[in-house]
Amino acid sequence: MRGWLQTTAFTQEEFVGEILVGCGQIGWPAHTSEEEILAEIAQAGYAGAPAYPRGGRSAQETVALWARYGLRPAPGYLGADFWRPQEREQILKRAREMARFMRDVGCTELYVATGGFESYVTASGRNRKQLAGRVSPADGLTDAEWRQFAETLNRVAEITLEEGVRSCFHNHVGSLIETAEEFERLLELTDPALLFLGPDTGHLAWAGADVVAFCRQYADRIKTVHLKDVHLDVVERGREAGWDYDAFCRNGLFTELGEGDVDFPALFAVLRAAGFSGWVIVETDVPERPTMAESIRVSREYLRRIGVG
Repeated sequence: MRGWLQTTAFTQEEFVGEILVGCGQIGWPAHTSEEEILAEIAQAGYAGAPAYPRGGRSAQETVALWARYGLRPAPGYLGADFWRPQEREQILKRAREMARFMRDVGCTELYVATGGFESYVTASGRNRKQLAGRVSPADGLTDAEWRQFAETLNRVAEITLEEGVRSCFHNHVGSLIETAEEFERLLELTDPALLFLGPDTGHLAWAGADVVAFCRQYADRIKTVHLKDVHLDVVERGREAGWDYDAFCRNGLFTELGEGDVDFPALFAVLRAAGFSGWVIVETDVPERPTMAESIRVSREYLRRIGVG
């Protein structure tokens, strides 16, 4: 761990007590240019946006593009099928490349998450996207797949730390780590000195977890957070009706921060009590406002009202 502390681009001491509010680039119409998205994020008052080596763009080019809009690069995302042994070596290669990119743009965290949305067929014959929000223990990984998942993920986390970047596991409804029980089993199987957390508040709530209680239990491992809000009445209707992932989204599950049922003031009280500092990323998968520019402005203003950023 000493080597990691010596190689980080930004030490934790620089961020003590500081919460940096970023905005994810999802939700905009597909035809929207990257430059337009970055401009709207900046105009809404965010400090940064997640960075990726898009189209082979270098870290230096990314920093320069973000800076053109007064933004800083925020943690990006690495998705992989960790349970597949045949993909292990390629996953490890991608992890090192992404960690180096994150380090070079000035980030000390990287979100890591699993897939399985449509590629993992459960014992019922359905995939996890079809079972979103209502999975049972029988729909999850086998014991052998859990062992492979944890072994590969531990190695990914070790590799990113060698580059000065913490791997922060990210939950997602429709993936193979959806429920609190699945998340907790993964944490039992992985090394807390290697793997940290980057939970998604909306997806935790959608999966039936108590967001504040979960974050309190694991506060010392949380190094970054995706902030989403959801309507829990929609969650209940969808479970009763047997909706798939897309049906939840079409029927008003997601909303702007402060307009759903996630208790953000209590969440930030937990994070502050644990000494959290670093990036939180606002995302609204499907906005209720007519444009993304208005949606992200509403969420940013809400965070200011509760004293965040």
